[in-house]
Order: sequence, then C-alpha cells, then structure tokens
Amino acid sequence: MSKPAGRVLSLLELLQSGGTRSVAELAERLGVDPRTVRRYVGQLTDLDVPVESVRGRYGGYRLGPGYRLPPLMLSDDEALAVLLGLVAGRRTGLVAAGHTASGAVAGTASETASETASAKIRRVLPRHVARRLDVLLESLAFTDRPGEFDAPDADVLLTFADAVSHCRPVAMRYTGGDGRRGERTLHAYGIVAHSGRWYVTGRDAVSGEDRTFRLDRIADARTLPGSFEPPEGLDPAQRVVTGFATAGYRYEVSLRIEGTTEQIRARLPASVATLEEDEGSEGWQHVRIRAERLDWLPPVLASLDRPFVIESPAELRTLVTAFATRLTSYADHS
Repeated sequence: MSKPAGRVLSLLELLQSGGTRSVAELAERLGVDPRTVRRYVGQLTDLDVPVESVRGRYGGYRLGPGYRLPPLMLSDDEALAVLLGLVAGRRTGLVAAGHTASGAVAGTASETASETASAKIRRVLPRHVARRLDVLLESLAFTDRPGEFDAPDADVLLTFADAVSHCRPVAMRYTGGDGRRGERTLHAYGIVAHSGRWYVTGRDAVSGEDRTFRLDRIADARTLPGSFEPPEGLDPAQRVVTGFATAGYRYEVSLRIEGTTEQIRARLPASVATLEEDEGSEGWQHVRIRAERLDWLPPVLASLDRPFVIESPAELRTLVTAFATRLTSYADHS
C-alpha cells in the first residue's frame, strides 16, 4: 500500500474514533502539512465517506452521524497479534467454539470460530508476514494439548458478561459432574478463566449460597428482570481459586510446614491449599488441603525441601514413609 493511500486510511481511522479533530492535530498525527490533510479529506469525500467540516475556534473535521464503518482494517503487526492471540487461546482452551446457524456447537475443529477467523486473516496477510508467522508457529510449544477442555457456549459467555456488567440475575440450566441437570438463578459476580476452563461465580438466588459453575456445563442462560447489589471489595478470581481449595473432597489434610508463604506457595498454590500462620511456632505455617487422592502429596512435600509435620490423615503418613523408603532404595542402587 502506497504511503499516501495508507495515510488516507489512517485519517479515516482517526475520524472513526469520534469527535471533531482539528486540522493541526490531524496533520501532526499523519506527519503531513495542513494542506495535505485537506486533500486527504477530499479523497475521502470522493469515496462517499461523509466527512463534515466544523467551523469556528474548535473546528476541524468529523464523520457525519449514522455513517456505517467499512470492514475492519489491520496493519501487518495488528493482524499478526490477533492471529497469535487466536492460536494461543485455542491451544489453551480459552477460545469458545463456533456455532452453526441453528445455535448448535459446530462438530469439527475446522468449524470453530477461532479457526475460521484465523483463516480469514491468514488469507490476506502479505506473503512475507505469512512466512514469518508459519516459522513462529512451528517453533511454538504449548503445555496444554489442543481440545483438552470443553469451551463454553459463546451465547452463554456473552449473556453472563452482560449480566455481570449490569448486575442482573440469570436463569440457567446446569449439568453437574455427576450428569444431574437442574435449573438455577444466579446473581453472577464475575467470569474467571482458570487453568484452561471458564467459570462464573456468584450467589444462588434461591439458597443464598455462594457458588461457582463451569460455563461449559451451562445451557439456556437468559437474563431476568431486576438487579442486585454485589458485595463490596469482591475479587471473583480469588473466590474461584479459594473455592477449589475448600471444596468438599474425600480427604481433609492438615499439615504444619516450616517456611515462608512464598516457599510453600511455590508447590501448593491457593487453588490447592489454604495457609495460616501457626501461632504456636514461629516460622511455621498451618496448611489445609482437601483432596480426592493422597498419592500425589508425598513427592510434592519432598520437593518443598522444608520440615513438615503431618497432623492428619494417618494414610498420608503411611504414603510418605513408603515414598521415603523408595527414594532410599533408589539411592542405594546408584
């Protein structure tokens, strides 16, 4: 694209941002003189773009009301940034699947909204930019496998986003992990992306309990009349990770670990464990964990490399002892 043509498009982009722009401001932003700005304005009006001239001390140019914006235009760097965002979002499970005209989730990966959007941008990239993108994608690695998580329905996601913004209750159908379905009304406080999944957290309007739901298990979400007041100082992300750490599980583990919060959190994040200072022993932390299984804990505790005491359950002491015995036998064979 020639520089004059590019500057005309840049002028249009500046006017699209709204308000009246003075000739001096436009000239400075485009790097041209005022006379050239007026010539660019003339080129836009020749293309039937309704640029209005505003006279007076605060005069300049603005777009006429009701003007329908042309198709989105991106620079090479902007197109590359959008593509990388789509690729990363899809690889980590944070991009929602596309939908057919009937509203059903598309059945194949090629039909996802992220991939069709990527393909459209990819087709119009200059060859040298496309080649650089291909080289980059070949060198990228992701720790999460593509398609590892179910993406939420786009309509559900947008419905809850609007409800959170306007503090409106939402009626929804939810399918639990055990396959049981039910209808609920939720006062949604926030939407949280965590470890490749999307969650909505809020208060159940019937029971009054704080709840967190996976968005990919929600169907038929619709906003209801009325509004509610969210709690002050609310942190939806913290509510979600704390909820994981305090949810009901088979085992309730109680530990005392000598170390700083940072040292312990390096292996036991907030989504796994709750920490509080042990008032009886300086430098020690009281750690509580709820888990369905215990076999993963011995190697984690060993990796902390900190003194610890197991208060409960007794099964964990047995597993730690067995783990230590295996490590000793490995060392003896070396």
